[in-house]
Amino acid sequence: MSAFDSAVGNGVDAERPARREFKARGSFVTRCERCQLPVLNCLCPYQVKAESVAQVWLLTHRMEHYKPTNTGRLIRDVITSTQVFTWYRTAPDAQLAALLEDPRYAPFVIFPDDQPDYADRVVDIEAVHAAKHEARIPVFIILDGTWRQARRMFRKSAYLDALPVLPLRTERETRYRLRKPASKTHLCTAEVAIELLRQSEDTHAADLLDDYFEVFNDSYAASRLHHKIDPPTAAMQRLLLLQGA
Repeated sequence: MSAFDSAVGNGVDAERPARREFKARGSFVTRCERCQLPVLNCLCPYQVKAESVAQVWLLTHRMEHYKPTNTGRLIRDVITSTQVFTWYRTAPDAQLAALLEDPRYAPFVIFPDDQPDYADRVVDIEAVHAAKHEARIPVFIILDGTWRQARRMFRKSAYLDALPVLPLRTERETRYRLRKPASKTHLCTAEVAIELLRQSEDTHAADLLDDYFEVFNDSYAASRLHHKIDPPTAAMQRLLLLQGA
């Protein structure tokens, strides 16, 4: 997974976490203050909102807050119920801890089922549908960081140990072009959310997030080459049409 030191909270109105000075490649590019993309191909004109039955809670490694290439923020931009929490090894954020105890929610930790020591916790997507039938709100807890960070977050977060583990099973190969994955099957954070929403039958939200991710992907890649995207791509046109609906 690819994948924000205080909890950010609800993704609808919460301010983005404070950013430290960006020193990596591209630090001298003029960026939009809101979307963090180069102004040349700003993402803001294509932002849309979608509601979903299932919720996404991002447990984000602190280093991801400072990366303009982080795709977890795309989920927060689109899915209105998204919540974002910074990962702490020793204790959960207080708001997250309260939510985990709230019986209205049915949280699932999204992680591969590749080790035997937690095999008894592994469930499939049918458990998500079952939670809906019980009038509970399914929650996908996505570990937002590099693959190495995500593994450490999973292993070092005792407050997640009682939760069911939901592996993502999909034929999708990553289309993310801004960081090189170890494998085409390693999806970035936004792609993980897209596939989970689709499998849980939040199809409209999944489709909008997929288009928004595609626009982000194309816009960032083009900006690295100092190229302005014109005319708008098909995904851009679909999102623009929705804004006028």
